[in-house]
Amino acid sequence: MGFDDKKLAALRERFGGGNEGRLWDDHFRGVANSVFNTFGTRPAPFAGMPTLLDAPVREIDWRQPDFGDLQVALIGVPMDLGVTNRNGSRFGPRALRCIERVGPYNHVQKCVPTRELRVADIGDVPLRSRFSLAQSHQDIEATYRTLCGAGVLPLSVGGDHSITSPILRAVGAKQPVALVHIDAHCDTGGPFEGSRFHHGGPFRQAVLDGVLDPTRTIQIGIRGSSEYLWEFSYASGMTVIHAEEIDAMGIDAVIARALEVVGDHPVYVSFDIDSLDPAFAPGTGTPEVGGLTTREGLDLLRGLAGINIVGGDVVEVAPPYDATANTAHAGAQMLFEILSLMCVRMTR
Repeated sequence: MGFDDKKLAALRERFGGGNEGRLWDDHFRGVANSVFNTFGTRPAPFAGMPTLLDAPVREIDWRQPDFGDLQVALIGVPMDLGVTNRNGSRFGPRALRCIERVGPYNHVQKCVPTRELRVADIGDVPLRSRFSLAQSHQDIEATYRTLCGAGVLPLSVGGDHSITSPILRAVGAKQPVALVHIDAHCDTGGPFEGSRFHHGGPFRQAVLDGVLDPTRTIQIGIRGSSEYLWEFSYASGMTVIHAEEIDAMGIDAVIARALEVVGDHPVYVSFDIDSLDPAFAPGTGTPEVGGLTTREGLDLLRGLAGINIVGGDVVEVAPPYDATANTAHAGAQMLFEILSLMCVRMTR
């Protein structure tokens, strides 16, 4: 039953000598063939021009946009004019582009999304002003209407969470979408200091704009001291799972509830990095203790495999407070998991 000379000889025969570089498993060999070149090497993770998830670049002339045959566009939204606390998430897209060694293989979903999909980093939303929140929202909506009109799925990096409101106005223009929202905050508050466009209210706005179905919306990881601002979530019929409930329910039950809520309806996935506990993601504008671990965040996203995903985002990564780059690393991994959900849906 133990390891003996005969077993050692068999391993040496199979994996030694001329077989040292051989992969016997058909699936693993196919993955390697898509990643390594004919010389048996792959680009160094620290070399070349950084892009979101190391995807190829496609430059877009927004005066005459041409997306070619893209299925998914990775796009940055460097805007944080909607924050109510610490700013800095305008640097989020750049920070995620500089994270190396995320992907290309997803060992849980068993896919290589940047190879199996026609996907590219198309740069950032063209914003006319760095000073006007309302104008920035107009620019975001116009950009995403162009993407959606071309049949390209958007996968975005913020920026603060207010960017999701104009994105949903584009994604849900033809039909209100479902939503899986992973966050510390419900973000269904009313106007704040005269503005309804802030990052604490995008999902309230989306429902009132008629582009988000609240009965097909689930919010996971909610906690903190602002519960009194989120009655809209309950009044509109959203499903809210607080961080304190997750241990008792178990991740599998939370996933099952999410799948039940969204069904096979077109669904948008929004991941606010502050859903993670500050121990894992300190670099964010409104941190709340008692949050998800990175493993729980991964489990939640991976459990959504098969949903009818039509877009997604990762928001609120604020590099100025991210001394170790752990927050950006976690954000890039969550972005990769959402792209993998798109790959599963589009290729299986």
